[in-house]
Amino acid sequence: MAECRVIHSHELEVELSSGSMTRLAGVSQSLVGSTGIHLAIATIPPGCASSPHWHVNCESAIYVLKGHGRFITGKDLENSLPIGPGDFIYVPPDAIHQPVNDSPSDPMQLIVARNAPVEIVVEYQPEKSPV
Repeated sequence: MAECRVIHSHELEVELSSGSMTRLAGVSQSLVGSTGIHLAIATIPPGCASSPHWHVNCESAIYVLKGHGRFITGKDLENSLPIGPGDFIYVPPDAIHQPVNDSPSDPMQLIVARNAPVEIVVEYQPEKSPV
């Protein structure tokens, strides 16, 4: 019989950073053996951003828990969408994106879910950065 698990805050899995963004997983393949879902909390320090990137193998859903900034998207990172607490963001596979924390003093926190236990990320190197 399958068992439910509670992952306490001191048990979170430290994941790879993307630019200045750090991420701690609470539901992952290595923590609980998940095969079709992943859930983490990401933190972006004040005035910083993740690196521009896309995910090859999964969709992502993001919930802005704390902070204000922009979600930059598009082939040339030409679209800048304002984001703040309570906003939901959908990221399809292969969509270039970069969350940016515009606050000079407060960190941004994002809840990140995806439909794959392990993501395949491709870093994007634009000719000029919008950040």
